[in-house]
Amino acid sequence: MTENNNKGPAVAEAQAEAFREVYHKIKNEVGRMMVGQEEVIEGVLTALFAGGHVLLEGVPGLGKTMLVRSLGEAVHLRFSRIQFTPDMMPADIQGTSVLVETEGGGHEVEFREGPLIANLVLADEINRATPKTQSALLEAMQEKQVTVGNRTIALEEPYCVMATQNPVEQEGTYPLPEAQLDRFLFKLLVGYPKEMEYHEILNRTTSSEEVVIEHVSGGEDIVRLRETVRAVPVPDHVQTYAVHLVMGTQPQSDFAPQMVNDYVSMGSSPRGAQSLLLAGKVQALLNERFAVSCDDIKAVAAAALRHRVMINFHGQAEGMTSDQVVAAVLEQVPVPQLYA
Repeated sequence: MTENNNKGPAVAEAQAEAFREVYHKIKNEVGRMMVGQEEVIEGVLTALFAGGHVLLEGVPGLGKTMLVRSLGEAVHLRFSRIQFTPDMMPADIQGTSVLVETEGGGHEVEFREGPLIANLVLADEINRATPKTQSALLEAMQEKQVTVGNRTIALEEPYCVMATQNPVEQEGTYPLPEAQLDRFLFKLLVGYPKEMEYHEILNRTTSSEEVVIEHVSGGEDIVRLRETVRAVPVPDHVQTYAVHLVMGTQPQSDFAPQMVNDYVSMGSSPRGAQSLLLAGKVQALLNERFAVSCDDIKAVAAAALRHRVMINFHGQAEGMTSDQVVAAVLEQVPVPQLYA
């Protein structure tokens, strides 16, 4: 890796090797519990090391909750799970002040922390929460703090929210607003297992053997390795390519394909470009590159942009999806000449 932050190449290469070692240890440990879903596991780990949040979308029973719980055990973070329901209030997840009796028989007000105050938060069925409760989660995701009355609690790093939602069942749900979707670094689609994976799932879940996840890393490692990720340099032409991809999702921009002009009501914000670069840095480290390449940006484009592209009514009527739009942008936005 090139010299950066006054560190020589040897030090930077040692840090990159340490990153890959920890990454693969965690991935292998999570893989002892999860069957298949390779791309989803890699996406979740990429977001964790890039310092972002993840939205996991898939029908029930595909292991979304198990994946996040296994990750919390492998990394030995303070883990909490929130099962969202329509009657849940902000105080249920933030915490609240309660009146408790002291040893002398008196009373005092004591603050009881809610499940948002953790390192790794699993927000199950996030679209079942009301807008008021979603806004409380949004503050934690964006500001890394929780505000309860006059009390503001700073959340300890690393802090990561991994939320799940069911794309099919819509009764009793509240679709996430665009502002909250934009706070997720990645949106990952969890699909059905392959035939052989079904057999392995059944063997693991219906026998008497129990898989125990070992702690192979900790919060301090994640914070330290996030600094390694951010130190990866991004050449100007690669940054330009990321900007052009984001602009390509915006209707009527200079880089928008005709499909975007016809079927998209709103494209990605600058957060999309930030997500592309941060996730691209993780890819560069994993691929033992000295800097981020356009291939790294392409590899993470779908996960980083699909939830930032809003299909208009015309596109919905035609059955258009955000993944098709991102694929069209990747195909039609040219790679800068310097990359060649």
